[in-house]
Amino acid sequence: MPATKTERLVNLVICLLASKQYVTKERLRATLEPYRECPTDDAFERMFERDKDELREMGIPLETGTNSALFEDEIGYRIPKDSYNLPEIRLERDEAAVLGVAARFWQQAVLASDASSALLKLKSAGIEVGDISQSGIEPRVRTETSAFEPLLQAICDRRPVSFGYRKSGEVDPVGRKVEPWAIDSWRGHWYLAGYDRDRGADRMFRLDRIVGEVVLLAGHLTEAVPDDMDVHAKVADFAWKQNRNVGTARLRLKADTGFLLRRRATECEPELLDGEPTGWDVLSVPRNTGMAGWLAEFGPDVQVLDPPELRAAVIARLRAAVAGNALAASDEMTQHGARIGAQAIRTDTGEMTGEMTGASR
Repeated sequence: MPATKTERLVNLVICLLASKQYVTKERLRATLEPYRECPTDDAFERMFERDKDELREMGIPLETGTNSALFEDEIGYRIPKDSYNLPEIRLERDEAAVLGVAARFWQQAVLASDASSALLKLKSAGIEVGDISQSGIEPRVRTETSAFEPLLQAICDRRPVSFGYRKSGEVDPVGRKVEPWAIDSWRGHWYLAGYDRDRGADRMFRLDRIVGEVVLLAGHLTEAVPDDMDVHAKVADFAWKQNRNVGTARLRLKADTGFLLRRRATECEPELLDGEPTGWDVLSVPRNTGMAGWLAEFGPDVQVLDPPELRAAVIARLRAAVAGNALAASDEMTQHGARIGAQAIRTDTGEMTGEMTGASR
């Protein structure tokens, strides 16, 4: 939520809480500066109606009524303190311990400051949250992807977003407009569940495949979250489909390299030329839908023999690395991997060599 809007809503709440009587719109407009600066009556009406809806969506009890039995048309607003104030929260020791664990869980993520603030408030209220760091093992959540924070904010504000998304097996990102519902983690990756406006259906997106900036769009969400939506189950199913085996890949791998590939191989034989080892091995490896990006990280040590579409996908990522587009080079390629790929397909003069297509021999 923008700072100016937040400040306006806070001031509106303070004004309605402080008054024992109903406050009319005219008085609110004269009292609060953002309302006074509205250029027209219509602009003020629209802003005030949006603010009322925002307060009610946040659960703030906004009452309407009149201060005069003679002039019932002079409608005013107020927030009753008894309904607004929360009762004292009392936590059992095990409940406080769980909150402490949850706060420490986020210490190295984008919510670190909020988590620390929550712990401080609990301690200042005399609630012992425990110190689990003495065990030497602490839960941690890492959110290196830059898309996490703006998406989390959009979910809290119930705002639609747009971003570029690069699907598995593709190089160029495609623009998507999404109503975000929830973010969940599955086996080291973060996923967004939401409603895809362009496709008219719910979709899952892996956050590290979001390219560029996440942009907050105007307006609010139009599609309700289905009652039977199990986000964690949806994410697990999506992740499994994205990484399911779709056949076998034949690879040419330099000897004494690519040990992770060798562990996955179902067959591995040394390549021979005139009965002598060439220094390369030929492997058969189960192929999944996200394999091209992974193979590109091995640079000159691996060459794809079959299938042709996998060979073409690896070459496309290596070409993208040469062009300096590390994000498009691989589904999961790190910047270090991108440099390796670039070195594998550049000569000293910066031109492409036949070794780049060595992955296609």
